[in-house]
Amino acid sequence: MRQTAMFSHSPIKASNILGTRVVAVDGEILGNIKEMVIDPATGRLAYVVMSFGGFLTLGVKLFAIPFRAFEFDFVNNQYVLRVAKARLKRAPGFDADHWPSMADEKWNRDVHAYYGETL
Repeated sequence: MRQTAMFSHSPIKASNILGTRVVAVDGEILGNIKEMVIDPATGRLAYVVMSFGGFLTLGVKLFAIPFRAFEFDFVNNQYVLRVAKARLKRAPGFDADHWPSMADEKWNRDVHAYYGETL
């Protein structure tokens, strides 16, 4: 019986993803990954929390973005966010001391809708 490959690329540890650079489609650096949020019901990565904006941690906002809005660039070891920088600037964000309730169904629907992703 022939076995099929489970992964098209080797899986990576979560700790290796934290701090990874996030760039726009045009290659402009947007921020980096601060946290990953797993859906306990499915065991899948639901959101990537990335930092964006500010200078030397002043004015930095965090954004929970559906993981499907990203593509991984294997050549440059970075994530590419398929959202324009101008749209990210207007996105619903939060600061490190005031995280949203990610269990809130309305919040989940609104975030997914903002990034054009389905739940």
